[in-house]
Amino acid sequence: MNAAFIMFMALAVLAVAGAINLIAQRHPIHSALSLIVVMVALAGEYLLLGAEFIAAVQIIVYAGAIMVLFVFVIMLLNAGVEERTNLSHIARFLGLPVAAVLLAELAWAVRRGSEAAGVVPAGAVSTRDLSTLLFHEYAFPFELTSVLILVAIMGAIALAKREP
Repeated sequence: MNAAFIMFMALAVLAVAGAINLIAQRHPIHSALSLIVVMVALAGEYLLLGAEFIAAVQIIVYAGAIMVLFVFVIMLLNAGVEERTNLSHIARFLGLPVAAVLLAELAWAVRRGSEAAGVVPAGAVSTRDLSTLLFHEYAFPFELTSVLILVAIMGAIALAKREP
């Protein structure tokens, strides 16, 4: 076993533990914090794969911006501890078979992916090439997306604001 495999397994265990904690938590803020743990573990996995740009985007966009929005929405809506209800009959009887099928598909995909490991696609580009494209040729769509996100945030705040 080499160091990369040990790091992969440690990050995988951290991601799975965070995902289980995300589902098990009763308070929405604790669930959001568990989701941040999962996102950071996935960013570490991307670093192990040599995808530094994807890892940085994972941290900045998902663990940073999106989670801050989740926490703000939870705080604005004043969400407390969720109430537990009985599972529906459909979920009770179909949950385990669907989970088994999804696990089998995941195992098949991992096995198929491990056979092609180490093959770099022909169209792979560096982070420098990607940033040049993003900030020169696609600068307008990039800025337009940021304006749309800002408008969405302002709309969410306006909807959540309560009249005294």
